[in-house]
Amino acid sequence: MNLAEQFGDMDIYLFDQLLKGRVTKEMKVLDAGCGSGRNLVYFLRNGYSVYAVDQSVKAIESVQRMASQLTPDWSAERARVEPIESMSFENESFDFIISNAVLHFAENEEHFRQMLEELWRVLKPGGILFMRLASSIGIEHAVQPLGNERYLLPDGSTRFLVNEQTMVGMTEKLQGVFLEPIKTVNVGGQRCMSTWVIKKNA
Repeated sequence: MNLAEQFGDMDIYLFDQLLKGRVTKEMKVLDAGCGSGRNLVYFLRNGYSVYAVDQSVKAIESVQRMASQLTPDWSAERARVEPIESMSFENESFDFIISNAVLHFAENEEHFRQMLEELWRVLKPGGILFMRLASSIGIEHAVQPLGNERYLLPDGSTRFLVNEQTMVGMTEKLQGVFLEPIKTVNVGGQRCMSTWVIKKNA
């Protein structure tokens, strides 16, 4: 099996968390806003306890098909059509939560806060929340404000953008702990993506 088959199209910064030993087989993993499941291939292939939510029926159907092929004992209830801000999982259900390219679709600051607090609700004490999202860091001069913290980006997309102050402030409000410094990549001057990894105090 080649690397592409083993890891799928996993986000490189999530792969970094895997290399650092922060996601282990005894953990329950949730991909919140899973899309077609590109970040779940490795975990499904290797017997991790994986769950997924997305508000798109098509996305969840895609994950169900993939998971049933890669995991013999896959249970369909593990992938659910639900919005991030209103999930049906119990409090403190997961050890590691992935939120990759999701939070920047918030409609406004209140929606962003609801999604983040819901992710935190279902995270176990001692658990890790891995987030990758669009930010204004390093591209402040090139984005056009549209109101409600939403901006028009040079690539033509509209996103809810955070800055370092927002991420630090929300981490403090949640009483979380940074596991990594905030890392931001400028993608050809078209958009900036920040990686935000925090731990919930045990």
